[in-house]
Amino acid sequence: MSFEVRAVHRGARMGAYKARRILALIRGRNASAALDELRNDRHRASRFIYRVLASAIANALQNPDVRPNRLVVSKAWVHDGPLLPGGMRMRPGPQGRAMPIKRRTCHIHVHVADQKAGAGADAGSEE
Repeated sequence: MSFEVRAVHRGARMGAYKARRILALIRGRNASAALDELRNDRHRASRFIYRVLASAIANALQNPDVRPNRLVVSKAWVHDGPLLPGGMRMRPGPQGRAMPIKRRTCHIHVHVADQKAGAGADAGSEE
Protein backbone atom coordinates (compact mmCIF):
# COMPACT_ATOMS: atom_id res chain seq x y z
CA MET A 1 0.00 0.00 0.00
CA SER A 2 1.31 3.44 -0.90
CA PHE A 3 0.72 6.69 0.94
CA GLU A 4 0.60 9.73 -1.33
CA VAL A 5 -0.01 13.41 -0.58
CA ARG A 6 -0.03 16.50 -2.75
CA ALA A 7 0.56 20.22 -2.76
CA VAL A 8 -0.59 22.73 -5.37
CA HIS A 9 0.37 26.30 -6.19
CA ARG A 10 -2.36 27.86 -8.25
CA GLY A 11 -1.75 31.01 -10.24
CA ALA A 12 2.05 31.06 -10.15
CA ARG A 13 3.17 34.11 -12.15
CA MET A 14 5.24 32.42 -14.84
CA GLY A 15 4.68 30.51 -18.02
CA ALA A 16 4.02 26.79 -17.77
CA TYR A 17 6.87 25.93 -20.14
CA LYS A 18 9.44 27.48 -17.80
CA ALA A 19 8.18 25.46 -14.84
CA ARG A 20 7.97 22.19 -16.82
CA ARG A 21 11.71 22.31 -17.50
CA ILE A 22 12.47 22.36 -13.78
CA LEU A 23 9.89 19.72 -12.85
CA ALA A 24 11.49 17.31 -15.30
CA LEU A 25 14.64 17.44 -13.16
CA ILE A 26 12.96 16.27 -9.94
CA ARG A 27 10.23 13.89 -11.14
CA GLY A 28 10.82 10.39 -9.72
CA ARG A 29 13.66 11.43 -7.39
CA ASN A 30 14.03 11.22 -3.65
CA ALA A 31 12.32 14.22 -2.05
CA SER A 32 15.33 15.38 -0.03
CA ALA A 33 17.62 15.15 -3.07
CA ALA A 34 15.05 17.09 -5.10
CA LEU A 35 14.96 19.83 -2.44
CA ASP A 36 18.75 20.10 -2.54
CA GLU A 37 18.77 20.38 -6.31
CA LEU A 38 16.04 23.04 -6.31
CA ARG A 39 17.84 25.02 -3.61
CA ASN A 40 20.95 25.24 -5.80
CA ASP A 41 19.20 25.85 -9.13
CA ARG A 42 19.46 29.32 -10.65
CA HIS A 43 16.12 29.38 -12.50
CA ARG A 44 13.28 31.52 -11.18
CA ALA A 45 10.82 28.62 -11.40
CA SER A 46 12.88 26.56 -8.97
CA ARG A 47 11.94 28.88 -6.09
CA PHE A 48 8.23 28.32 -6.70
CA ILE A 49 8.65 24.56 -7.10
CA TYR A 50 10.86 24.36 -4.00
CA ARG A 51 8.08 25.87 -1.90
CA VAL A 52 5.45 23.52 -3.35
CA LEU A 53 7.65 20.47 -2.75
CA ALA A 54 8.44 21.58 0.81
CA SER A 55 4.71 21.96 1.43
CA ALA A 56 4.00 18.47 0.07
CA ILE A 57 6.68 17.02 2.34
CA ALA A 58 5.22 18.86 5.35
CA ASN A 59 1.77 17.53 4.46
CA ALA A 60 3.15 13.98 4.30
CA LEU A 61 4.90 14.28 7.66
CA GLN A 62 1.55 14.90 9.36
CA ASN A 63 1.15 11.10 9.22
CA PRO A 64 3.32 9.46 11.90
CA ASP A 65 3.97 6.37 9.71
CA VAL A 66 5.78 8.40 7.05
CA ARG A 67 9.56 8.72 7.14
CA PRO A 68 11.09 11.75 5.39
CA ASN A 69 14.00 9.75 3.93
CA ARG A 70 11.58 7.39 2.11
CA LEU A 71 9.57 10.10 0.36
CA VAL A 72 9.75 10.16 -3.45
CA VAL A 73 8.38 12.72 -5.92
CA SER A 74 5.84 10.40 -7.53
CA LYS A 75 4.02 12.89 -9.79
CA ALA A 76 4.74 16.45 -10.80
CA TRP A 77 3.08 18.45 -13.54
CA VAL A 78 2.18 21.97 -14.59
CA HIS A 79 -0.67 23.31 -16.65
CA ASP A 80 -1.63 26.76 -17.85
CA GLY A 81 -3.61 29.06 -15.63
CA PRO A 82 -5.69 32.04 -16.65
CA LEU A 83 -4.11 35.11 -18.18
CA LEU A 84 -3.77 37.93 -15.70
CA PRO A 85 -6.22 40.78 -16.06
CA GLY A 86 -5.01 43.95 -17.67
CA GLY A 87 -4.56 42.44 -21.10
CA MET A 88 -5.48 45.74 -22.68
CA ARG A 89 -1.89 46.90 -22.39
CA MET A 90 -0.27 46.90 -25.79
CA ARG A 91 3.21 46.61 -27.19
CA PRO A 92 4.46 47.39 -30.67
CA GLY A 93 3.99 44.69 -33.29
CA PRO A 94 5.30 44.27 -36.82
CA GLN A 95 4.41 46.75 -39.55
CA GLY A 96 3.00 49.33 -37.15
CA ARG A 97 0.44 47.02 -35.52
CA ALA A 98 -0.25 46.76 -31.81
CA MET A 99 -0.07 43.42 -29.98
CA PRO A 100 -1.60 42.71 -26.53
CA ILE A 101 0.65 41.78 -23.62
CA LYS A 102 -0.13 38.25 -22.37
CA ARG A 103 0.84 37.85 -18.74
CA ARG A 104 0.70 34.12 -18.18
CA THR A 105 0.13 32.06 -15.03
CA CYS A 106 0.36 28.35 -14.30
CA HIS A 107 -0.73 25.78 -11.72
CA ILE A 108 2.04 23.63 -10.21
CA HIS A 109 1.11 20.18 -8.80
CA VAL A 110 3.54 17.99 -6.84
CA HIS A 111 2.73 14.58 -5.31
CA VAL A 112 5.08 12.79 -2.92
CA ALA A 113 4.67 9.14 -1.95
CA ASP A 114 5.98 6.77 0.68
CA GLN A 115 5.71 3.19 -0.59
CA LYS A 116 6.18 1.57 2.83
CA ALA A 117 3.97 3.80 4.98
CA GLY A 118 0.94 1.50 4.90
CA ALA A 119 3.01 -1.66 5.43
CA GLY A 120 5.12 -0.01 8.16
CA ALA A 121 2.08 0.50 10.39
CA ASP A 122 1.25 -3.22 10.31
CA ALA A 123 4.86 -4.28 10.92
CA GLY A 124 5.22 -1.87 13.83
CA SER A 125 2.17 -3.29 15.67
CA GLU A 126 3.49 -6.87 15.48
CA GLU A 127 6.72 -6.07 17.33
